[in-house]
Amino acid sequence: MSRISIAQMDALIEEQFPFAREFGFALESLGDGAVVVRAPYKSAFLRPGGTIAGPVIMGLADYAIYVALLTRIGMVELAVTTSFNINFLSRPGEADLIANASIIKLGKRLAVGEVELISVGTDNLVAHVTATYSIPPGAV
Repeated sequence: MSRISIAQMDALIEEQFPFAREFGFALESLGDGAVVVRAPYKSAFLRPGGTIAGPVIMGLADYAIYVALLTRIGMVELAVTTSFNINFLSRPGEADLIANASIIKLGKRLAVGEVELISVGTDNLVAHVTATYSIPPGAV
């Protein structure tokens, strides 16, 4: 069972991470160590060549792993990214992006998560991400 609700996460985002709202990231579901986050397709996200810019994809993935971590440890705002690896696998379509994130290892001080990103309407992976987060002492 998740230690946070979508309403709690939305309130935290409004207060502490307004960039997520600027991007339009929306939590679709929360579970125990797993989340689904949607990023809307926006022309402002496009880079030359008409594809969604890498920083948007990376931001979505990092945000999704952060939220997945909070479902396991609760509202620990100072958990931070310490390592981030992304493999871009295919060009995203002209559609929303979906990030399916999960925590694959949770320790006392570090957590490892992964994200699979797809374009809505396709089964092709746009990117695969692994990331490590530092957890403040005493949070777990």
